[in-house]
Amino acid sequence: MNDSALLLEKIKSQASTKEINWITSKINTGSLQSLQTAFVATPRFISKNPVQSLDKINGVSFDNWTLDRLVRVYLLTQFDSSDKSAYTKAIDTLFDTAENNEAVALISALSFLEFPDYWQLRATNAVRSNIGPVFDAIAFQNSFPLNHFSELAWNQLVLKCIFNDKAIHNITGLNERANQELANSISYLAHERWAAGRTIPAQAWRLVSRFMNEVIFADIQHLFLSENESDKIAAVLVCNETDFALAKDELEKYRDLNQEVKSKAITWQTLEN
Repeated sequence: MNDSALLLEKIKSQASTKEINWITSKINTGSLQSLQTAFVATPRFISKNPVQSLDKINGVSFDNWTLDRLVRVYLLTQFDSSDKSAYTKAIDTLFDTAENNEAVALISALSFLEFPDYWQLRATNAVRSNIGPVFDAIAFQNSFPLNHFSELAWNQLVLKCIFNDKAIHNITGLNERANQELANSISYLAHERWAAGRTIPAQAWRLVSRFMNEVIFADIQHLFLSENESDKIAAVLVCNETDFALAKDELEKYRDLNQEVKSKAITWQTLEN
């Protein structure tokens, strides 16, 4: 089955007969205008019940989604894309007139839309958004940044999450897209925060393990001396993951904590909580 069919199966497993009949009636009309209208009207006919599903589709997780959001995304997959100009214009119109919940659905749908290069600006604008739910829709459980963002755009997304103390482990592809420039930026941010008597979320250090250098190693030594237990846990986790020789030597000073990591009693998931 294609992504659209999988979305419909997920909807059918949770929607009422009345809701399914409404969706079917809108799909059968077929025109872009009628589907636009249905997208806007969805909350009048579809519940906001939480989506009960752990299965991903096209790398997208549906944690914290509601049924009306899922239906809206499905409706967007029914837009006829044979005429690129008409297709993108119809969806652009929805973007340009969207209230917050509609914007969240549109951003959530990016991984399912045709012509992904066309939607790059919409996606990066969502990263810059000051509207929390819109930013979260691009940052979390969304495979579009993983698959289509440049390194610069990716790093901006991750750093904004770190800066705002958001749960970076919910970013799809977090470890796969880790890079040296991002590791350096995390180090720079930490230095700024420390100079101001503040900290950064301990989770952020999971992104530096493969990119250790002398500057970042000094940061890890700083974490070991922190009064914050989470910082110490992050330091020992990084030292276990890196190939940097001095980091391996540093572990000898913290054998008890290192043993907890070796036994899997402590993992990055410990810091996610």
